[in-house]
Amino acid sequence: MEIILAAGAAVLLAVYWAVSTSNHFRRILIKIEEADSGIEVALTKRYDTLTKLLAVCKNYAKYEVETLTAVVRLRQSMPAAEKAAASQQMDEILRRVNIIAEAYPELKTSENYINLQNAIADVEDHLQAARRVYNMNVSSYNQAIAVFPASIVAGLQHRTPWDFFAAENSKKDDVAMNFD
Repeated sequence: MEIILAAGAAVLLAVYWAVSTSNHFRRILIKIEEADSGIEVALTKRYDTLTKLLAVCKNYAKYEVETLTAVVRLRQSMPAAEKAAASQQMDEILRRVNIIAEAYPELKTSENYINLQNAIADVEDHLQAARRVYNMNVSSYNQAIAVFPASIVAGLQHRTPWDFFAAENSKKDDVAMNFD
């Protein structure tokens, strides 16, 4: 009788251990899926943020080039007397612009580029963190299915190791920072 009870307890313990081990594998797989989603979110954030900020910088740079080009053309077509008068008007306008820029420093063009640089650093940090979390979870899973005695349950369930993060070629590409 004692042998039967001991054998029954051993079987129950083995079943409990197998179920517990299987559930552990499932929890790690859920973490891997969550981390994979985090990478997708970070990639989307990178694309959306950088393309929008780049468009702002491009438009502002285009505006500046058009404005300066118009001023140069205007000056080239003027006689000397008109150039002097226009120069005085431009000096007055520049003084006003400088007063506005001093009062509202966020209006300076370089601020757009500083924001772009900061956004690039921020989204790249988030993306790297998401990739690290994914790889950490894959490592935990791969270790869990490889170590004895859990490897017995993993083998019976045909569990195989997951690959670490390797971005698709299209996702490896960074946003092109062309101002053309």
